[in-house]
Amino acid sequence: MRNEMSIKLIAAEFEDLNTILQMQKEAFAELYAKYQDIETSPATEKYEDILFRFNQPETTYYFITTDSIKVGVIRVVDCKDGVTRKRISPIFIMPEYRNKGYAQEAIKEAERIHGKQHWKLDTILQEKGNCHLYEKLGYYPTGQTEIINDKMTIVFYEKDT
Repeated sequence: MRNEMSIKLIAAEFEDLNTILQMQKEAFAELYAKYQDIETSPATEKYEDILFRFNQPETTYYFITTDSIKVGVIRVVDCKDGVTRKRISPIFIMPEYRNKGYAQEAIKEAERIHGKQHWKLDTILQEKGNCHLYEKLGYYPTGQTEIINDKMTIVFYEKDT
């Protein structure tokens, strides 16, 4: 018998924005320390950045939960126009809950909610675990990269099925 993981995506409300910001800063602190990506790190974002995205009609922030515990957050950008690729940006799991399959299940659930077709995301090329996760879920590198600094390159992924 397979042990099924039970995660739920719960849409965040306006009152949750400070919680999302604090979780995001904690979740990305290690990557920020490693890569020093001052301009692009979610660890350096301000409340106003989260509020701006939250207010975009195409954005939904979800708490990734298991047994009512908030283990992470995923933001889905879905224009619902059938043309624009849906986007995951960001997704993060709190340090104490990593490597348990929560990110994988959260992405599958986001795809179930928003439709499996026509997605995109990006990640740090040097973070092989992240790349492996997305590739395992059917995302493929587009060939586009963006050098952030001498330690860090962003790689872009898409998924069509």
